[in-house]
Amino acid sequence: MIVIFLGPPGAGKGTIVSELRKHLDIPVIATGDILRNAIKKETDIGKVVKKYVITGELVPDEHILKIVENRIKEDDCTEGFIFDGFPRTLNQAQGLDTVFNKLNKHIDQVFYFDTSKDIIIKRLSARRVCTKCGTIYNLYYGPSNIADICDKCGGKIIQREDDKEEIIKKRLEVYNQETLPLVDYYQGENILTKIDANGDVKSIFMKLWDRLVELDIIRKDGS
Repeated sequence: MIVIFLGPPGAGKGTIVSELRKHLDIPVIATGDILRNAIKKETDIGKVVKKYVITGELVPDEHILKIVENRIKEDDCTEGFIFDGFPRTLNQAQGLDTVFNKLNKHIDQVFYFDTSKDIIIKRLSARRVCTKCGTIYNLYYGPSNIADICDKCGGKIIQREDDKEEIIKKRLEVYNQETLPLVDYYQGENILTKIDANGDVKSIFMKLWDRLVELDIIRKDGS
């Protein structure tokens, strides 16, 4: 099973991935994670991309695609994997197709988590993070027991700069320009499913699960 999760910031992809992993024993691949891992392990490509990461520059697609290719060759990807938020651009999507053709792999389905702008702003602007341990809370869906105090470590909970409303709106503009065209691209490949992600986690997950079963990507029991 090879699937891609697409959607704007605040669509809930990460939450749904966490739920799905309770039922499926396959890795989740997020480019931010594999970049950090490649740098930490000091692989050849990790050394190349480190200079971009530490200066805050965008890592060129050719390097991203090489890291992705190396990652999906690892043993734990034999039975499949989930891309969370990758590819981000049309160029990356086309590059990923080239990698898959070389490795004789194919994408089973792309899921686009369709979410309204108002819901996204509400979700992200209510997000809080512990400055000490990094635990994430949400004022609406999962607040801490004591305001501004982390339940796990007692650290201070803050709102990140990129979760403030004006920044969120700018992030959405960038997303619409760079990533939204992927919806048309994968629709043209007849492998895109739109998931209404405006509801609660349980209902969104069930829509995804039912579609995976319908497409015969998994069985109803998760096998």
